[in-house]
Amino acid sequence: MEALLGDKHKFAAEIGDWASPNLCRVDLWAADQWLTCDDNMAFVPQFRSSVSDTAAWVRSGQGSPPPFARLPVAATHRRLLAGFAIDPEEDDGLREEFWILQWGPTTDNISALGFRQGTRLAITFQFWREEHLVKHPEHAGTVFEIDMEVAEFATTLDDLAASLDRGQACV
Repeated sequence: MEALLGDKHKFAAEIGDWASPNLCRVDLWAADQWLTCDDNMAFVPQFRSSVSDTAAWVRSGQGSPPPFARLPVAATHRRLLAGFAIDPEEDDGLREEFWILQWGPTTDNISALGFRQGTRLAITFQFWREEHLVKHPEHAGTVFEIDMEVAEFATTLDDLAASLDRGQACV
């Protein structure tokens, strides 16, 4: 396994064994939580592209501040997702502006939102799969959050993409 990229208290990645030239184990961490606990086998061409797109997106200055200025980001996360859960037909789609870490099957076990304020990025996430919540009842209803410099997040993503490139070239 390669060295840890980033900081598990904030956001980090570890690349493990390669099952084929296009499949490898990728473990992602945020707020000391193992994000890829349900599926850590990434289809590298798609996953790497998604990671690189996210790095470019945050580096280009994209991202919006939380839409409810007086609410903490965890409460904002809950409020944005609650509109969708209550009635998808009447949903205003506001949360679409904040989706982050949507990198395919490897990260589809979490609902994650990103809020940018200047050079800072707050990411909130929660696990939603019933199987996960049965195994980890302490995660039910819990919104985890991290706050870090945009540059630090983008660098971790760039390092992850570069490591995937190096690994794929060696398989």
